[in-house]
Amino acid sequence: MGLMDFIKKQFIDILQWTEQGDGVLAWRYPMAEYEIQYGASLTVRESQMAVFVNEGKVADVFGPGMYKLTTQTLPVLTYLKNWDKLFESPFKSDVYFFSTRQQIDQRWGTQQPVTIRDKDFGAVRLRAFGNYAYRIADPKTFHTEISGTREAYAAADLEGQLRGMMLQHISDAVAQSGIAFLDLAANQVEFAKQIQAATAPSFEAVGLKLEAVTVQNVSLPEELQKILDQKIGMGMVGGDMGKFMQYQTAQSMPELAKGAGSGGGIAGDAMGLGAGVALGQVMAQQLQQGLQGGAAAAAGVKPADVMATLEKLGELKAKGVLTEEEFATKKAELLKKLA
Repeated sequence: MGLMDFIKKQFIDILQWTEQGDGVLAWRYPMAEYEIQYGASLTVRESQMAVFVNEGKVADVFGPGMYKLTTQTLPVLTYLKNWDKLFESPFKSDVYFFSTRQQIDQRWGTQQPVTIRDKDFGAVRLRAFGNYAYRIADPKTFHTEISGTREAYAAADLEGQLRGMMLQHISDAVAQSGIAFLDLAANQVEFAKQIQAATAPSFEAVGLKLEAVTVQNVSLPEELQKILDQKIGMGMVGGDMGKFMQYQTAQSMPELAKGAGSGGGIAGDAMGLGAGVALGQVMAQQLQQGLQGGAAAAAGVKPADVMATLEKLGELKAKGVLTEEEFATKKAELLKKLA
């Protein structure tokens, strides 16, 4: 190379990156036709890391600090370029800076219900959402697996992939936690910890660290929520079937009154209300005869009445209001009355 060519050539004395805006994970220093001066200064700020790449191979990695670039501080690059100990010439290399600060308030959520297995309800379709935070922990792996040779790589480019990682581990998290669905709402912190533990290895595989996970809401589809409400109502009356039927009737009275009163004003409303009360009384009396074993019913139990009550209990079990254990207990009580 002639003297004029050497003079025209431009050299880099200082390598550094001042982040512009939020969300940039990786940034390639613009080399163009520049070469790095031997002994140049490399500044890596807190919450950053820098990586030297030679002909597609990751060489030296630098954490926060200020470095003078020599064969001593660039041992891997020195080896790849076959430099001797007296090397003091400018050189070319790609330099990438990575932001290692936390990327916070990243959102995750189930667009469609996720099916999980619950010890109380069996198969349950679950909805949940929350947020998470992560950071780059291994820039070499992140460069190799994700960002590559792009001039810049933003958190937004990674958002969909990371959200998918979160969602695919929800079922694993529920299984590992051992928490029943009814208790998930009250144990959202523990549920979040299980999601983090189940998902962290997937983040680590691409050079990331999953720093935190929160669960803001856990819910069931509407039809399953209705069954859950019935089961809660059953618990409110202490498992007494007569009282439970009265509870159900009280819940349905507004609809009965609305239907009956649609054509009759106040009189129709009264008829609807009376019908609801009467229906509740009849159903409660029938179930009380079969389930509570009152003195009057015990004196003359009819097989037909017992079978009718068993059928009603079977319907309640099919709807999820009664568990297998509760149904078996009531069935045994009724069969004893026929002995």
